[in-house]
Amino acid sequence: MESILIKTAQLLLSLSILVVLHEAGHFMFARLFKTRVEKFYLFFNPWFSLFKIKKGETEYGIGWLPLGGYVKISGMIDESMDKEAMKLPPQPWEFRAKPAWQRLLIMVGGVLMNFIFAMVIYIGVLYAWGEQYLPTENVKYGIVVNETGEELGFKTGDKILTVDNEYIEQFSKIVPTIVLDGAQTVQVERNGQKVDVEITGEDLALLLKSKGIWDERIPYDIQIGRLAKDFPAQKAGLEVGDVLGKVDGKSFEYYDQFTNYLESKKGEEIAIDIIRDGQEMTKTLTINEDGKMGFNAALNNPDIFEFKTIKYGFLESIPAGIDRGVQTTGNYLKQFKLFFKKETKAYESLGGFATIGNIFSSSWDWAHFWNMTAFISIILAIMNLLPIPALDGGHVMFLFGEMITGRKPGEKFLEYAQIAGMVLLLALVLYANANDIIKMINGTF
Repeated sequence: MESILIKTAQLLLSLSILVVLHEAGHFMFARLFKTRVEKFYLFFNPWFSLFKIKKGETEYGIGWLPLGGYVKISGMIDESMDKEAMKLPPQPWEFRAKPAWQRLLIMVGGVLMNFIFAMVIYIGVLYAWGEQYLPTENVKYGIVVNETGEELGFKTGDKILTVDNEYIEQFSKIVPTIVLDGAQTVQVERNGQKVDVEITGEDLALLLKSKGIWDERIPYDIQIGRLAKDFPAQKAGLEVGDVLGKVDGKSFEYYDQFTNYLESKKGEEIAIDIIRDGQEMTKTLTINEDGKMGFNAALNNPDIFEFKTIKYGFLESIPAGIDRGVQTTGNYLKQFKLFFKKETKAYESLGGFATIGNIFSSSWDWAHFWNMTAFISIILAIMNLLPIPALDGGHVMFLFGEMITGRKPGEKFLEYAQIAGMVLLLALVLYANANDIIKMINGTF
């Protein structure tokens, strides 16, 4: 429950920051071109507001419905559907009275702010925390695969060499590279031989649905990092820091061999050797029906894997942060393209607020928080550019049409388009959140 509250708090804080900055982008360009802004709201406020104050021509407030935010610009067909004002003659301070190029900049102001803010975050993150990752070549014991990984053709103990014969420096980027670049083969070392694992369109669909297909394989040099309350390990008297040894007289080379053995002993009693403060002892306990003892494993030797750390000076962090922002944008656009490939079934992985919240850490980690906020900022920018009426991209589409043809769309047409866009967006939101609910019911979230 605590982890859910922490994730929810991070999600609300992140979205609040991004919504305010997005709307500030529209606001600043509107004010630059002397266009009146009637309202500036964080969250929507149907029927009532949690807070509001008026300064000059603009009412600033906080709504109660946390689905975004808005600025109400005079003389513009938007979600407020203020038809009465549009019946009056255009006034010099209204959006509709401004040249097309000014209206275009007002509409893209929010998206520009999201992209710029993401770059600024990445620059700050790299400067403050640097970058740490596990090089692929340092995953020296190979991988441990789950059922999905086995279905794709990988085996526990495989060492990943290349993807489509290209070496991937960061181990954590191998799966995203397979998915986003539509890889056809992955080269692995298996029992001393180089083997090609073929990847099909159906395999990509499996990858998109799965939470992961492998982890780094680690040797059986494990100690107890944390005990779960009222589980067999705690009841048997095991303690944090205990180093695990033989089980029922059996030795293990890798940790996955140990967990597989526990799976085979569901509901049965085992004898496990441990070392505590240099003293050897044996504990007996009964494995639960899930094949678990109830503890979090910690490496007895944390230096088993050699991570690479890169530190950035302030000037170095600027191009590095911009480069990360550009790469993230490119990768998200590749991911977005998958929704239009029938064989990947990417639409089934579309998620709502629960999916977004789940990308945050269950404990408050500022480095992770800002990385995720930058990522969501890029998502918001790209989604807002979609040519759907009611989104910024819809307004931009009509403005480009006006600039090319020299004719403005009729106000009735814009009104109907706005309604259609709002209905479509509502349907997408309902579909995405319904997917979250289905995943929770099926236990696949």
